[in-house]
Amino acid sequence: MKRGFYLVMAAQAFSSLADNALFIAAIALILELHGPDWMAPLMKWSFALSYVVLAAFVGAVADSFPKGRVMFATNALKVSGCLLMFLYANLGIPDEYQTYLVCVAYGLVGVGAAAYSPAKYGIVTEMLPPEMLVKGNSWIEGLTVFSIILGTVLGGVLISPAASTVLLDHHLIGKWVQTPAEAAILVIACVYLLAALCNLLIPNTHVRYPPQQKNPIKLTRVFASYVRVLWQDKLGQISLAVTTLFWGAGAVLQLIVIEWGRQHLGYRLDEASMLMGVAAVGTVVGSILAGRIPLRKALCVLPVGALMGLVVLLMPLVQSTWAVYGVLLLTGGLAGFFVVPMNALLQHRGHVLLSAGHSIAVQNFNEQLNILLMVAIYTLMLWLEMPINVIIVLFGVLVAILMVLFMRWSRRNLNANPALHEQIGQEGHGHAIKQH
Repeated sequence: MKRGFYLVMAAQAFSSLADNALFIAAIALILELHGPDWMAPLMKWSFALSYVVLAAFVGAVADSFPKGRVMFATNALKVSGCLLMFLYANLGIPDEYQTYLVCVAYGLVGVGAAAYSPAKYGIVTEMLPPEMLVKGNSWIEGLTVFSIILGTVLGGVLISPAASTVLLDHHLIGKWVQTPAEAAILVIACVYLLAALCNLLIPNTHVRYPPQQKNPIKLTRVFASYVRVLWQDKLGQISLAVTTLFWGAGAVLQLIVIEWGRQHLGYRLDEASMLMGVAAVGTVVGSILAGRIPLRKALCVLPVGALMGLVVLLMPLVQSTWAVYGVLLLTGGLAGFFVVPMNALLQHRGHVLLSAGHSIAVQNFNEQLNILLMVAIYTLMLWLEMPINVIIVLFGVLVAILMVLFMRWSRRNLNANPALHEQIGQEGHGHAIKQH
């Protein structure tokens, strides 16, 4: 692994950590402002919406400039959203509309994240050869999932009574903030600055792509053709379906675990957010173990995804602390183990067929579209006042059934064309673009 790859990992870890810590801090701020309960899922929805709306354009941006610089610029946009949220009370907005400003600010962070993602994943394919992609992705995905969950934990720690008291009593921080949520947001802005520093240090890979289309209508049409390319590819469609399901389910599971901790276990918001840290340990271990799987064996991990859905069904049955930790550790471990090889396979096929930036944009579009759908369904269930344990059972059964269907789909593709295995690990990029 080159030094630049470790800088990419560090930048990704800090940026993703801040994104998810900010989500918890934003929830706390909405509670301080006495906002409605449905605002938290709406923030998650607005964050994902940016990925879907901008999907046709961010790939072209990522492939038009050095990706380290793209990561720096988009991280700066995240900082802007964070500062907008911090200044909610200083912009002259009436009190009853300040919660909506918080949601808009987190949506702006989502815009930065949507443009950041193709650059961060695309640069991995530029730095590493195909045979190193699974190992490289095991680190990137492990850090990404870990930072998602650890960010949730960090947000919980920052708004906890103990930490917020220390922050508010500090002679410097106390001059700028008045509430625990404001103190947390200020600290999170500093984490974004660490990510920016790492972005600046990422070396130029000197990989160049053909000039990118700038017409929005043509970009949308071209992007639609790229989506069709990946969905029509017999290897790409399976890995795309699996990762789309995983990230949609992961977004909902984050919300479910927090609500489950509050309803089923009687935890406060900061205590419930800590539960995701337990799952993080399992996810990192699973991701590291997955790094030993060769790219050609990526499809062998599909049954692990179905097993993860079944393990989720144990959540309503556990109550004691160690049983809760055990279920979350196992769920995280299975998730990390099965998503890393599938993500590596998808990135490999996307790189071979399209380009680094465009293939990641297609992946993000599908994954975030599923997040919009699944979070909307979850929000509807909460609005209908369904018990959280019923929601968990429906969620686990849905994931298990869909993974079984994907396994049968993959088996049918391989039986129809046994030569598909030979396409895994092939060299080159942009084959489908060249044909156009």
